[in-house]
Amino acid sequence: MNDCVFCRIVSGSVPAHRVYEDKKFLAFLDIRPLSPGHTLVIPKKHHRFVWDVVDIGGYFSAVQKVAHAIQKMSGTDEVFMKVIGEEVPHAHVWIFANPDKATGDKDAFTANAEKIRQALE
Repeated sequence: MNDCVFCRIVSGSVPAHRVYEDKKFLAFLDIRPLSPGHTLVIPKKHHRFVWDVVDIGGYFSAVQKVAHAIQKMSGTDEVFMKVIGEEVPHAHVWIFANPDKATGDKDAFTANAEKIRQALE
């Protein structure tokens, strides 16, 4: 969808700090982070709601990988997930560490993205 900002991120026409990508899913840092490494995980194919994603198991497997990486990079096991979907009409899951327990600067996008990518290795 040409008017969907997340579809434009998938296509590369809108920049994002990408932290995880496979054939079906993409994870990138939120531009208004609640804590260091706050990440959105989306399906590359446009779906309005999370429950419309055909491979929901694969989707949540990607969410799980990113959540474990955020645990490693943030210094806390308290990592939260939200499935909201009202801000952008494209399925997405928020993953973010407890803001009161996470270490680091939430606005250090490049450094946080690199830390998550390293934790995923």
